[in-house]
Amino acid sequence: MGFDERDRWARLRFAIIGPLLAAPPERGELYGALRALAARRWRHPGSGEDVCFGVSTLERWYYAAKREARDPVGALRAKARTDAGRHRRLSLRLREALLAQYREHRGWSVQLHYDNLTARIAEDATLGPLPSYATLRRYYLAQGLRKMKAPRRRTPGMERAERHLEAREVRSYELAHVHALWHADGHLGSRRVLDEAGRWRPAVLIGVLDDASRVACHVQWYYAEQARTFIHALSQALQKHGLPRALMTDNGSAETAAELTEGLARLGIVHQTTLPYSAYQNAKQESFWGRIEGRLMAMLEGVEPLTLHALNDATLAWVEREYHRAEHGELGCAPLTRAMAGPDVSRACPDATTLRHAFRADITRAQRRSDGTCTVAGVRFEVPARFRHLHSLRLRHARWDTTRIDLVDPHTGDAVAALYPLDKQRNAEFARRALPPIASAERDGAPPGERPRASAMAPLLKRLMAEYAATGLPPAYIAFDDTDPEELDP
Repeated sequence: MGFDERDRWARLRFAIIGPLLAAPPERGELYGALRALAARRWRHPGSGEDVCFGVSTLERWYYAAKREARDPVGALRAKARTDAGRHRRLSLRLREALLAQYREHRGWSVQLHYDNLTARIAEDATLGPLPSYATLRRYYLAQGLRKMKAPRRRTPGMERAERHLEAREVRSYELAHVHALWHADGHLGSRRVLDEAGRWRPAVLIGVLDDASRVACHVQWYYAEQARTFIHALSQALQKHGLPRALMTDNGSAETAAELTEGLARLGIVHQTTLPYSAYQNAKQESFWGRIEGRLMAMLEGVEPLTLHALNDATLAWVEREYHRAEHGELGCAPLTRAMAGPDVSRACPDATTLRHAFRADITRAQRRSDGTCTVAGVRFEVPARFRHLHSLRLRHARWDTTRIDLVDPHTGDAVAALYPLDKQRNAEFARRALPPIASAERDGAPPGERPRASAMAPLLKRLMAEYAATGLPPAYIAFDDTDPEELDP
């Protein structure tokens, strides 16, 4: 099981028992809540099939996550297998048959490729033994092969949204605990703003709203909705109000970026996404946008020109002095009053450095054996000499920040060293340090730079010579005597 699969399983387990942490059951009600979860079906993170889990399994996950308050997702991650990375090899002919079959049928699933290879091997045994489906799938993905669907006018997301809307009823909901669920989204403002270069540019408002209290945890205008700006706004909300139990977003590129999804998992926040073309699932956020346009932007009609700085100042003042203190129609009280009444299930937010390092994505790069560097986003980073034996490096970084990258242990997910950009001028001014041996058994006690010399003939060659001598055949060559003048005469 690779680290990606372990992470998917950990997030699934946390998504199942996360609601119990967000809304802790009363004394004596835990078993009933676990039985209700055990009766439900969940989607397998690998195959996508429906699976269910027993009460004892769910109970073990619940207490494991509850004990590890700092990293509940990590507590639910499976340990690495002792035979990780080992798999059966496919024969050369079988690999060629798979690639040829993929070129002809790019729309086939891995299972369909496997079934057809099974039929081909039954007809032609020279293709080699048939490996397991998991082995074939690992090779399929390692070669960069992907199922490619023909483009359609109606997107699959639109069809799924329509089927879901027809088959499921739509109900309004509200969580009982403050900071149990946050809504986050971006809104394109109705007015353009003037930037520092004198250009008119669109303004996008990124807002984070608490489900139970409707408190705007943080709102800020940006020139564009990107993963970097989305995380910038979300980080400020976390520092103001602490860590929530769950965050709901849509499926935009900024909201599904690896830096955001992996960062939320490291912070123990369940990431819930709405169905495509289903804005009603995030209706509280959409209602908040209506308040922004109907009151805030209406009061800014006479402000010309409007800058991003002025727009943010006005938005902050309106949110803190009017929105938070005005009575909310559905709550029957002000959002700030509801938030102060609780109950509150938020957790303490880590420091700014830990928070910034959490919102990064894991990538894999190969280490250059010549100078011990790796390349990320066109920038070369130096790898500490003690890790020079690693060929494949698992790195953690944010695409917009190349000042530092962390080297990560693929089995535990912990950062073990910081990598910094290559400084050629600095390296030219310092002497080279001596490298310690990678393993003491490698040199067998010899001093650095020395290796033991061979003391005898290799056992294999010695055995081959003995077998040849046992045949009784004479040597298959004529010895050359350079002292014989007749031998020297051409």
